Amino acid sequence: MATDIQHLPSHATSDEISAAIDADGAVIVDELVGHDVMDRVGHEMAPFIEATKGSGDDFGGHLTQRTGGLIARSETSRELLMHPTALGTVNNVLAHAKRCQIHLTQVISISPGETAQDIHRDQWAFDFFPFPNGFEAQCNTIWAMTDFTEENGATRVVPGSHRGEDRQRFSQSDSVPAEMAKGSVLFYTGSVYHGGGANRSDEVRQGLNLTYNVGWLRQEENQYLSVPFEVARTLDDDLLELMGYAMGAYALGYVDDLRNPLDVLRQSTGETSLGGGVIREGTTR
Repeated sequence: MATDIQHLPSHATSDEISAAIDADGAVIVDELVGHDVMDRVGHEMAPFIEATKGSGDDFGGHLTQRTGGLIARSETSRELLMHPTALGTVNNVLAHAKRCQIHLTQVISISPGETAQDIHRDQWAFDFFPFPNGFEAQCNTIWAMTDFTEENGATRVVPGSHRGEDRQRFSQSDSVPAEMAKGSVLFYTGSVYHGGGANRSDEVRQGLNLTYNVGWLRQEENQYLSVPFEVARTLDDDLLELMGYAMGAYALGYVDDLRNPLDVLRQSTGETSLGGGVIREGTTR
């Protein structure tokens, strides 16, 4: 296993980033966006973060706020979800699926005094299904809204663990901190072992967690209820399809009489199709 997390410059291509992810399970792209972008997210989300309680358990963090619903609440987060470098990388990592989709959106605020999170795999959310070694079900990003340091609870990663066996147990000493400057982004797979660090500083460590998964799996955050219809109807088709208003694969996600979900949202009456193919007489009955 690698002993540290590789850093790439902001001009790195999606191919270079996804190659690093394939090798180590995680990579940091330094200062991919400016501080002003992170500040805008913080400003848009401030009232919602203030109203969010701690997670209420040891794993989620008693002193950690997890504030979701960003597509409806933060216009800037929509730009980051569709960022060409991020989306290009995700599409590379999840290229084995017909379509990828947004898995969850969340601002994670780790307050001073929080303890370290257990080292885990995010893909365990899928009922601990034993995905084949090397198969990636999701690709994740954490954008640094503040500087990430070991002292303030930077996400800890076990580089190279994405190729290891499932249900392994790692200690904090097996992991390394994803230290990065504000505006940087940590890419990591659902199979790499990681966890939030302990915050031993006097400041809140804040990160924007935007994750994606293959289109035939359920999303962790229900985008259809997190984003009200009246908001969804104002969004671009590309973002809506990424949210799940599209066929996850052939015959996955249609509405009632085989209607395309995006058509239903738009209240259009165009030709209905499944997975890009027009439904015609002879479809399996």
